[in-house]
Amino acid sequence: MHSAAYRALGLDYAYVPFKVTDVAGALGGMRALGIRGFGVSAPYKLAVIPLLDALDPLARRIGAVNTIVNDDGVLTGYNTDALGARRALEEQAPIAGKRVTLIGAGGAARAIAFALLESGAIVTLVNRSRERALALCEELQGGFGKDSVDVGSLDAPPARADVLINASSGGMGNVALDPRIMAFVDGSALVMDIVYKPVETPLIELSRARGKVSIHGGRMLLHQARAQFELYTGHSPPFEVMDQALRTALGER
Repeated sequence: MHSAAYRALGLDYAYVPFKVTDVAGALGGMRALGIRGFGVSAPYKLAVIPLLDALDPLARRIGAVNTIVNDDGVLTGYNTDALGARRALEEQAPIAGKRVTLIGAGGAARAIAFALLESGAIVTLVNRSRERALALCEELQGGFGKDSVDVGSLDAPPARADVLINASSGGMGNVALDPRIMAFVDGSALVMDIVYKPVETPLIELSRARGKVSIHGGRMLLHQARAQFELYTGHSPPFEVMDQALRTALGER
């Protein structure tokens, strides 16, 4: 997506993956090599924060970073996950007033919960570690009120929810999806999985088999990348080019 957009605008940029094991060393390398931007994936969306020079106000409020921009050695953290999730959902339905079950309590889940609550949804957090879910719930209640977010259990899927979102890493690569999550599909009208490797996750496959409206992880990936592109380059992103590049990669029309 990024590379297609660079080509479309004639920009001398390249977007490549780095396998990072030393986060502080990676950010030192970013400064030393003059790398303009980083996209930050799990599990580093919280770990990078104390290593940065500045935080965008939205990233500070969310408490997670998925994008770093280097301005002459000054590293600023941003969060485009929240916007990406909201736009992916709004492609299918408005969010305001919807009851959403959100699986996960990591960096991506924090951003998605923030976007949902900002848009007027009512959120139930579910996570394998109930303690992490409770801690995130308390943070969010401080900003959005106790009636807007609570904590549920993996062992008690709701009878009805408007939206189910998997914001955990379950289903990605070799990471097993907790089988209890599958029981949440029947009571949900719309199912979204933020995992995009593979894009056809077990959750999305089951959702489609049950006739649910389904949103695969590529849609959030696209919309958050659109915001990243502008932060990296200062140019408005050619959205149709990025969308088509994603669809081509996924074999979609």
